[in-house]
Amino acid sequence: MSKRIAITGMGVVSAIGTNVQENLLALKQQKSGIGQLRLLATVHQNFPCGEIKLTNAKLVEELKVQQEETFTRAALLGVKAAEEALQQAQISAKHKIALVNGTSVGGMDYTEKLYQDFSKNPHTTKYIEAQHPGFTSDTIAHHLGIKGLVTTVSTACSSGANALITGAKLLKAGKVETVLAGGTDCLSKFTLNGFNSLKILSEQLCQPFDQHRKGLNLGEGAAYLVLETEEKANAENKTILGYLEGYGNANDAFHQTASSATGEGSFLAMQAALNAAHIHPEEISYINAHGTATENNDLSEGIAVQRIFKKQLPKISSTKAFTGHTLAAAGAIEAVFSLLSIQEQKVWPNLNFQTQMAELSFSPETKIVSQKIEKVLSNSFGFGGNCSSLLFSAV
Repeated sequence: MSKRIAITGMGVVSAIGTNVQENLLALKQQKSGIGQLRLLATVHQNFPCGEIKLTNAKLVEELKVQQEETFTRAALLGVKAAEEALQQAQISAKHKIALVNGTSVGGMDYTEKLYQDFSKNPHTTKYIEAQHPGFTSDTIAHHLGIKGLVTTVSTACSSGANALITGAKLLKAGKVETVLAGGTDCLSKFTLNGFNSLKILSEQLCQPFDQHRKGLNLGEGAAYLVLETEEKANAENKTILGYLEGYGNANDAFHQTASSATGEGSFLAMQAALNAAHIHPEEISYINAHGTATENNDLSEGIAVQRIFKKQLPKISSTKAFTGHTLAAAGAIEAVFSLLSIQEQKVWPNLNFQTQMAELSFSPETKIVSQKIEKVLSNSFGFGGNCSSLLFSAV
């Protein structure tokens, strides 16, 4: 008998809030967190971003980080979100849990700050190791006291979603009993410069699925879900927030940073998620789209959605106009938003939308829609053609 994957805890920090309730309130108030950079020192002040207005010093104080611990911003954000998820799931360090962490930037922010000091100040050399994505995961695990399996997923913008898929597979295989899975990434000069070199950043607020979209806004954040088997959650009388009913991962195999015109990877990932959950397309109430507001992504994803759902399209929107594109954290943050959609029975709005795309037959929802929501499909499509879809269902 196949094991159902239950979600017993979730935590999130993003530009619209430092916990689940703050994020939910911002979604309900249709309040975006994207604006001018205040904390990251960069020449690219012309690009609005979804920056979390908490300094590293404030995070260190709040999280009670010991001085001997080496923390980058991604690790700090990760700990904050992870602690909220573990607390809701009533799990402490004494429990044997696994951590599956998605990140792409890792400790790049400290490399940028200190690379000129490495040869002059020996005490800074410890941060050289922090550039590796796995270092962020190890730091989070050490601070939380996690003794079980610790592993890192780094598949660009689908990392958070793939971390959840990996966690679910570990549970189904009986390798672990409890998994803390999600992703974390912080803003850095490296990512701003990289995305600017691709000419896909917008100097205005992003407009997912809009005919006149001009590009994405970067963001930062972290989110984690506690995954357990339904049997274990029920045996311990835990509150189940929802189920990770199905998932799919496929590769577009088209280009290093662009999606194909037919949306093949997106199509295959969504199809696999539906098949894994034994669910027909018409049973989906809402699609939380990847929707980056780039010319290429929105067209490719839109075509893939139409291929799957044909003329019976569910409600669809992208929440990246709230948070910015948080890279490796996006799939995990939007997993939380998908579960909140089920809990609140609401479709979240696609902010800043004005004009339907000429190539697509649908428009995203521009206002909160209250309706019965039992199943939500959440898409995360990354560079390298790595495409993932998560299918969440109500209890």
